[in-house]
Amino acid sequence: MFHYTVEANQTVDESVKVLEEVLREEKFGVLWDFDIKDTLKRKGFDYNQNYRVLEVCNPEAAKEVLTQNFMVGYFLPCKIVVYEEQGKTKIGMPKPTTLVELTGDESLKTFAEDIESKLVACMDKAANN
Repeated sequence: MFHYTVEANQTVDESVKVLEEVLREEKFGVLWDFDIKDTLKRKGFDYNQNYRVLEVCNPEAAKEVLTQNFMVGYFLPCKIVVYEEQGKTKIGMPKPTTLVELTGDESLKTFAEDIESKLVACMDKAANN
């Protein structure tokens, strides 16, 4: 599977707030919080689904991996989505290990595994808060 998704115990907005705090503890910052529902409404489109896209980054890790392979920049910063589906809040992301495979650079595998494990732990912690 290309993604990792968990069900959260709180609303989308509450999940985003908790996730930001948990990510900060792991030295990840939220560079951008894209609220699709609000953005589409401002553009005149009726979209009632709560859906947020967070772009997250650990600057030290980003510098390290970009030094090894510029292609990784095609999928940086990492994206984590928080959305509502059938009354349940979900937190999900494309797996860094899957994305790194697309570069064909085996030397990045361990790096991607480390980032993925940290992000999965953050998502799990935020979901069960």
